[in-house]
Amino acid sequence: MQGKHLFEYAVIRLVPRVEREEFVNVGVVICCKRQNFIACKIHLPKEKLLALDPLSDFSVFECYLESFEKICQGDPNGNPIGKQDAASRFRWLTAMRSSMLQTSRPHSGFTEHLQETLEKLFEEYVA
Repeated sequence: MQGKHLFEYAVIRLVPRVEREEFVNVGVVICCKRQNFIACKIHLPKEKLLALDPLSDFSVFECYLESFEKICQGDPNGNPIGKQDAASRFRWLTAMRSSMLQTSRPHSGFTEHLQETLEKLFEEYVA
């Protein structure tokens, strides 16, 4: 990939108790429509989630995050969303919802290196 690419990204959040609206940043998803590129990086910080909800069910969190990753990767097995192009998958993943797995509003920028930008965003917002 040469030259600057317009990209969008969103921070992935887990909300252990939706009614309290408290969340922990657990990852970042990035998309470049022109390159048909979408990728995410996720880390499950159990200690932070336990601070918000000592009864957190990590098997549920892991299942949600695994589904998110599969859709992001375009895995067509078991989910029709995974068959769509990168931009459509990004729009679906970042749609506003009231559930345990949410994302921030999408933000945009320009980069020459999409994967490196994903790593930098992850370090800034999650690590």
